[in-house]
Amino acid sequence: MGEEDLHQVAATSHREARIVDILTNLRCTFVVIDFEALTPAGRPAEPTEVAAIALVVRDGKLVEDGRFESLIRPPADVPVTARDLIHGITESALHAAAPAPTVLGQLDRLLSAPPYRLVAQHASTEAGLIARQAEHCPTLATTALLDTLKMARRTVRGLSSYRLDELLRYYGISKPVQRHRAMPDVEVTAEVFRRLLEEGSAAGHWATLLDLDAAAGLRPRRRPSTDVAFQETLFGPDGG
Repeated sequence: MGEEDLHQVAATSHREARIVDILTNLRCTFVVIDFEALTPAGRPAEPTEVAAIALVVRDGKLVEDGRFESLIRPPADVPVTARDLIHGITESALHAAAPAPTVLGQLDRLLSAPPYRLVAQHASTEAGLIARQAEHCPTLATTALLDTLKMARRTVRGLSSYRLDELLRYYGISKPVQRHRAMPDVEVTAEVFRRLLEEGSAAGHWATLLDLDAAAGLRPRRRPSTDVAFQETLFGPDGG
């Protein structure tokens, strides 16, 4: 092995050691979360599905520590159209599901060992949906979020778009067959988050949880400013 090769090995080892040190010191559970929702005209979006994966650092690596998923019954006066019934979701399954207060209350009760950060692609969407159910999920509603879109803009330079599909393509992550179902989207968002977290750590973009909050954080929302503005976030240029 030549001297140049030895320098390369040493640089790689140093980079990996830095990443391990930073991840180990984060001391936080990251809950990657995604909602699917109906967007009825003239009123707020209504969630129809939620999924979450908890990630913790063990032995210097970000690993899964649990998952949750559920369909959500929309209000009776919100129409469900054929466009909303994708990848095996049926109208009867939605009507048989528990309503949002029950489902989000179940998820909320699992969050019993803070600190937490919620992680989402275009996290303002999730923040708005959670805010409307705040009385039923107080822990979720008061937990800060990290936006993988903001992390990607800081870490990955030169992409024309930072939508989830573009990030999957950039990292060579297979697009899930059931893209736009909550759990498949959470699974790939979790992998994108892991890679962004490591790359950003190695590049010096963040070394602490406070650094992450400053670079990609989003404070919990009491309520979206207006219903129309919230619906537009679901279809923003860099959304999920």
